[in-house]
Amino acid sequence: MCFSASASFSAGVVLSVIGVASLIKVQHPRQIMFASIPLIFAVQQIAEGFLWLTLPNPSYFYLQQFITYIFLFFAQVLWPAWVPIAILLFDKESKRKKLQKILVGIGLLVSICLAYLLISYHVQAKIIGHHISYKQFYTASFSIYGGIFYIIATIAPAFFSHIKRMWMFGTTILISYFITLIFYEHYVVSVWCFFASIISISIFLIMLEIKNMNKINVHLKL
Repeated sequence: MCFSASASFSAGVVLSVIGVASLIKVQHPRQIMFASIPLIFAVQQIAEGFLWLTLPNPSYFYLQQFITYIFLFFAQVLWPAWVPIAILLFDKESKRKKLQKILVGIGLLVSICLAYLLISYHVQAKIIGHHISYKQFYTASFSIYGGIFYIIATIAPAFFSHIKRMWMFGTTILISYFITLIFYEHYVVSVWCFFASIISISIFLIMLEIKNMNKINVHLKL
């Protein structure tokens, strides 16, 4: 996160509460992956909070490296596959399912490629001002193409979902990405993950809406 350890820990606590609240609203097992997104973001933010605490002390070098890889695993490897799969499980319409399956395939390929890069190339995290910068020493072409397909995998599925509020979720994350890219070019991984985690609060609203709609449908059938 882009401010301090306390801010990251605070975000983690808030997201944990929201994640639990979202999971309570689950009506069907296929909703669990989507509802758990805030909770996973909470773990990611808490991990970065510990990174804030360990980075100033060289004696914690190995712990710093471990936490850095944990954070980047969530940020780069988990989300490209998790998000499209979670949204796919929501969709019942066959036409949209075909599109969602293509996006899941893209997401899985992105996750595999980024996992390979994460393992194969050196990674370094540094505190610069009020931000954490993650430096990954692979070629620029990997960074550019990987970034494009990452965006497709994590944001596009929201625009093909039949859930009414889902497009708003995708739009706000897309806008936050461009804001981060413009104003925080050297801290995209950290700052955008923070914005995305906060925006994931809308997941609770989506889960609440689904539960309320199910209640209405039950009453109408009665």
